[in-house]
Amino acid sequence: MLVVDACGVGALPDAARYGDEHTNTLAHVAEAVGGLELPTLARLGLGSILALDGTPAAADPAIHGRLHPLGPGKDSVTGHWELMGVVVERALPTYAEGFAPSVTARLATAMGHEVICNRPYNGIAAIEDFGSEHLRTGSLILYTSQDSVLQLAAHVERIAPAELYRACAAARSAMSGEHAVGRVIARPFTGGEGTFRRTGGRRDFTLRPPAPSYLEELERAGVEVHGVGKVGDLFAGVGITHSHAGVTNAQALEQTDTVLDELERGLVFVNLIETDQVYGHRKDVHGFARALRELDADLSRRLEGMRLHDLLIVTADHGVDPAHAGTDHTREYAPLLAVTGEMLRAAAGGGRIGGVRHDGPLADVGASVLRWLTGGHSDELPGATFIS
Repeated sequence: MLVVDACGVGALPDAARYGDEHTNTLAHVAEAVGGLELPTLARLGLGSILALDGTPAAADPAIHGRLHPLGPGKDSVTGHWELMGVVVERALPTYAEGFAPSVTARLATAMGHEVICNRPYNGIAAIEDFGSEHLRTGSLILYTSQDSVLQLAAHVERIAPAELYRACAAARSAMSGEHAVGRVIARPFTGGEGTFRRTGGRRDFTLRPPAPSYLEELERAGVEVHGVGKVGDLFAGVGITHSHAGVTNAQALEQTDTVLDELERGLVFVNLIETDQVYGHRKDVHGFARALRELDADLSRRLEGMRLHDLLIVTADHGVDPAHAGTDHTREYAPLLAVTGEMLRAAAGGGRIGGVRHDGPLADVGASVLRWLTGGHSDELPGATFIS
C-alpha cells in the first residue's frame, strides 16, 4: 500500500470552508509542466480518475476512483488515520496566529528551552530567518502551519539531535487537552548562515489515534504490519509490528523491496514523502513531476514481480496544490488505484484486467486490506471493501 503524500485529485465539496476551492494538485502539476507522462499509472487508470494532461484514460483500467475523508482536516495524520478507519469528530487544534503566551510558557518549562519565531512559517524560511538568532541564544525555533503541527528546529552543533528529540517528547506531553496538537516535529538542521539546510533527522511525535483502527484488527488476526517512512510515527506505533526508515522516496522503496523479499503474508504500508515535504510545500512542480515519473518506473518493475495473491494499492492522504495561494495542504480527494496479481495475470494472458470505478471514503482502503488478508470485516469501523 503506497501513499503518495499530498497527491490530491480535486477539491472536496467542503473545500471552500478551508479556503481551498478549485484546488486540484495533480491536474495543476500536469498543467504547469506541460503534461505528466506516467505510462504505468496510466495503465492502472490514473487518467480514468480525472482528466490529466499527458496521462490518457485507460482502455482497461484496474480498480480506480476517488476517496474522501469522513471527518475534518487536511493533514497527514488525519489522512492516514482515515485510510485505516480512524475518523476524528473535531478538527485537531491549529494556531493561525502562533501559540499563546500561556502555551509557550508551558512548553519552555517542560522542555527546558526558550523559543523564538512562534508563528506560521515555511520550514526552510524559518531556519533561514531565525537560524542565526538560534545559534546566538540557544532558543529553539518554534513554528507551525495551517495543519495541526508544532515544529521545533535546532542546529545540530548548538543543540544535539538527541536533546532536540528529548525536548520534542516533552513538548508532546505538554500539548494535551485542548492543545492536543496532531504532531510535534523535530527539525534538526546544519550549515552556516546563508547555507542552513535541514538534515534527514526529522522525527515526528504524533498524537495516539483516538479510536481503534484496521491496523489493530490486523494485529489481532496475527497479521504483520510493516510501516515504511513516517507511517509508524503517524500512528504513534499503534498497530505497527515493525517500522522501517524512509526519509526519501528511494530509501522507502528500497526498504519496501527488502520487506517484500522476506514477508510471506502481511501489510506493507508505505509513505512516499517527497511529493509533499520536498516538492509540494515548495511549489516545485518539476521536482513533483520528476518524483511521480520515478515512482511510475518503480511501479512498472513492481507490477512484474507481483504474485498471484498480492494486492497493490496506490493512494494519497490530502493535496498540496501548487496553483493555490500559500504553501500548505489543500482539502482534496485522494486517488485510488488497486490491482491484484490475478488481474495482471489475466491481462497478460490476453484477457482483461477488469477493474471497476470505485468512489468512497478513505476507510474503504482499510476495509479492503482487512478483507484481503483475513477474509473478515469489522462491524465497528467505517469503510466497505472494494475487492472480494
